[in-house]
This record gives sequence, structure tokens and C-alpha cells, in this order.
Amino acid sequence: MKIVVTGGAGFVGANLARRLQHDDAVTEVVILDDLSFGFHENLEGLDVSFVEGSILDTDLLESTVAGASSVVHLAARSSVPRSIAHPFAAHEANATGTVRVLEAVRDLGDAQVIVASSSSVYGANKVLPKHEALATRPISPYAASKLATEAYSLAWGHAYELPVLALRFFNIFGPLQPPLHSYAAAIPSFLAAAFQDQPLPVHGDGTQSRDFTYVDTVVEVITDAIHRRVSHSEPVNLAFGTQVSLLEVIDQLEKLLGRALPLDHLPPRLGDVPRSQADSTTLLNLFPQVVPTSLTDGLEATIEWFHRTRPWERLARA
Repeated sequence: MKIVVTGGAGFVGANLARRLQHDDAVTEVVILDDLSFGFHENLEGLDVSFVEGSILDTDLLESTVAGASSVVHLAARSSVPRSIAHPFAAHEANATGTVRVLEAVRDLGDAQVIVASSSSVYGANKVLPKHEALATRPISPYAASKLATEAYSLAWGHAYELPVLALRFFNIFGPLQPPLHSYAAAIPSFLAAAFQDQPLPVHGDGTQSRDFTYVDTVVEVITDAIHRRVSHSEPVNLAFGTQVSLLEVIDQLEKLLGRALPLDHLPPRLGDVPRSQADSTTLLNLFPQVVPTSLTDGLEATIEWFHRTRPWERLARA
């Protein structure tokens, strides 16, 4: 099987590439990434083909996906605050870019497409846990663009009988997640500060909760979906129903690092939701064998990666 991963030099994509290169059923892994948010060094030492370019380049996209069995579409302009600062760019990359990917895959005739949506589509809907039939209420341009991502994908699935799986990612963390830029996620930001003996940046009071998912579990689900050509007519939450506050994460980090971690409380981020928790019923029906990595085990592995690679030094760009 030839597998194409758009955005494959990014956090989730590079972890997926690492897994796929050791899969006997996969004959070729091709990464398409314009390196606007990914890092070429994430692919160092991997037996993959790298194509530098944008999903908005139709000719390049079509030539890259030619012959693919599955296309895993992870390329996106991520981050809620970044989208508030640059809304049109979020739309162009996440909505228009997805349509271009879908059209390129449709032209292949018999390829599967797996797309990354986001828990942010639930937005202002306060019901917990979040189930897929819940009304979506995006409160940021990023969330709206990811809702467009999944809506276009599922529409192409219905209209063109395209095998589509739209996964709503929740708060993924783990090795290769960039720690230092204005829109960095919480866990890598905390660890970068801790390793530099700086106060941990906490936006708001830290009581906001998230359904944290370790990246290897996400990769496991995607790989299984590729092997079994899993498709679904509705979006699928990819998280497991945990509800952990940022202060609880910091408490675990203090225990794992063996020291107190001072905090720097910052203003809340515009567009952030106070609570997030997935209903995993649909996910477990589709992937009954998946066993999520615990938060503690995932944090331990992420800390080990920080010790080994010092990512705050080599990945300190936006």
C-alpha cells in the first residue's frame, strides 16, 4: 500500500510516519508538507518520500497522491488563537485545502481518505460528554474551518461513494509536539518552561479541563483504519472520556519531575472552551481493540523525549 500523509512533517503526521514505515503491509509512505508548521527534522532518519509543497497546489497534490491506497489528511493551519489573528488563512488552508484533497482522492477511483477534524467544533455547546450527534457551535475561525473540513469530507463520501473517516481530535500530546511559539499547546509549553526553570504559562485559572489523548493512541487508531479501510458516515470522536484540568496535569508533572513548578497565570485565550470531554462510544464500536495510553504513561514518554532532544532549543520558531 502507498500511504500519503498531508501535513506529515507536523506533530501527528511525523508520529504516524514513524509507525507506518515499520508496517509490512505499507510499501511506500509519502509526506506532503509545506513546512509552514511542520519541521523537516521530524522526518530525519525515516524511510519516507518527502514532497515539499502546499495542498493548495492542485497539480502537485494530484501527482503526489497518484497510486495511493489511503490519504491521511492532517495538513491544516492549526490553533484557535492563530485563527483569530488570521481567519482567512485558516479558511483557505483548512476548508479550501480539504476540498482540493478530496477532489484529488476522488480522481483516484478507489482510495480511502482519513481527515482530521477537531473537538473545537462543539464550541459553545456546554453538554458533557460531547457526543457526535450534539449540535456544533464553533466559537473561533479555526473551529468553523474544521467543521467545514469534516462536513466537506462526509459530503464527498455521500455524493461520490468515497470511503471517508472524519476523526474529531481532542487534546493530543506527546513527542514531536512543538513547545515554543505563541500558540503552543499546554503540555509542551509547560514542559519547555519546566526544563528551562521558568514559571509555567497558564492561561486563565487552570481549572479548564481537557480530554487529553496521547499521540501513539491516535496513530494506532489511524493505522488500524488504514488496514481495515474503516469509513463512517458521521464524524467520530477520537478521545476516551477523560476530564483532566490543567492544574491536575501540572500536579502530575510535579510528581514526575520531582519538584514544585511555579505558575505564571496569563489572561484566558479568546476562543478557548472551559470544558472538553468526549463520548467514545462510536470510536470503541469502530475500533474495539484500541487501548488508550494513560495520561501518566504519556507524560512520562513526553518528558523522556524532552530530556533526550531538548526541543525548546531546536524547534523554537512559530
